[in-house]
Amino acid sequence: MQMTWTWPIVESLHFLGLTLLFGSIAAWDLRLLGVGRGVPITAFHRLIPFAVVGFAVNVTSGIGFLMAAPDQYIYNPAFHVKMLLVALAGLNVLVFYLTIFRRVRDLPPASPSPLRARMSGAVSLVCWMGVIVCGRMITFYRPFPCRSGEPLGFLADCIMR
Repeated sequence: MQMTWTWPIVESLHFLGLTLLFGSIAAWDLRLLGVGRGVPITAFHRLIPFAVVGFAVNVTSGIGFLMAAPDQYIYNPAFHVKMLLVALAGLNVLVFYLTIFRRVRDLPPASPSPLRARMSGAVSLVCWMGVIVCGRMITFYRPFPCRSGEPLGFLADCIMR
């Protein structure tokens, strides 16, 4: 990613992926929270494949960023929190689909979502908004470059500073 236009192009793809991901997930989560109750929940669920595509674009472009400038990510607390929030969002969606989705899918259009579904939607929104904020903070927080001499102890050495 050392060429003049590579980083801006990959970053633009990252933002497009984020738009697909967050736009789709936010609409779904807001429906779980009770917004747009007149629309069947299955109509909102049709947006989920767009979120999956957006997530795949972001993972791919994010790996490119990490490989191009690893020291700017692996030592960056904003990146650590971002990855934690992505993992929590993933755990949240896994629990949602394994426990409550079948009940939510069969709800009539005007019905409120069950409490656990509303909680899942709220957790999801908070996690993904946190991912966005932390992603922006990565740019503004540039950690020191770590240059430890020992190959196996460099990460521990840098973290302890």
